[in-house]
Amino acid sequence: MKSSRIFIIGLPRTGTTSICAAMLELGFTVAHTAYTQKTFEQAEVIADTPVFCDYKRLDSFYPGSKFIYLTRQSENWLPSIKQLLQRMYVNVSRKDGGSNTIIKRCYQHTFAPFTLENIERNEFLLTCYQKHNQEINRYFAKRSADLLTIDISEPTSFPRLLSFLSADEWGDSTNFKKLNSGGKVTAWKDLIHANKIESTKNGRISLLDYLTSSL
Repeated sequence: MKSSRIFIIGLPRTGTTSICAAMLELGFTVAHTAYTQKTFEQAEVIADTPVFCDYKRLDSFYPGSKFIYLTRQSENWLPSIKQLLQRMYVNVSRKDGGSNTIIKRCYQHTFAPFTLENIERNEFLLTCYQKHNQEINRYFAKRSADLLTIDISEPTSFPRLLSFLSADEWGDSTNFKKLNSGGKVTAWKDLIHANKIESTKNGRISLLDYLTSSL
């Protein structure tokens, strides 16, 4: 039987790096994005791409898993996601080269149609956010024990995470560390920790079992 996982299924720029850093300190092996089967085998916690797009299939492939959905106030999320998508646009849109195929598929699906015009429109981005939110709430409607929904900026979010994980304590900390603020995206890359799992194998991706399995 395949081991269960903890999947962070919030969209990019909702605090995925901050919660991944917290999970490292709680003793979990963590991958912030996962593009090889080895990553999925080694990491107990996986966030961002491709899990925010593929959580339903991952749920079927890794039975018994837990899911953490990160939310963020629209006035804070919109300028942050817009800046990220603008940076990524060329590499995600290229027919040859650019971002890896997993990144391209997930972003083009979640933010479809993936055009510069749409990225510039707050209304479009908010619709994408709301669609993701509604699909998660609908999917887990009868499984509240398997899903934790938190906004990491709220003071109750960290204690709720500990309760969800049945973690008794974590030193003197009661809040998430704010990472990648101000549009930065390198905090995870710069973080050094023994429990950190690489997302690729020397920059290369591999076939992922959950995508090729017939379930």
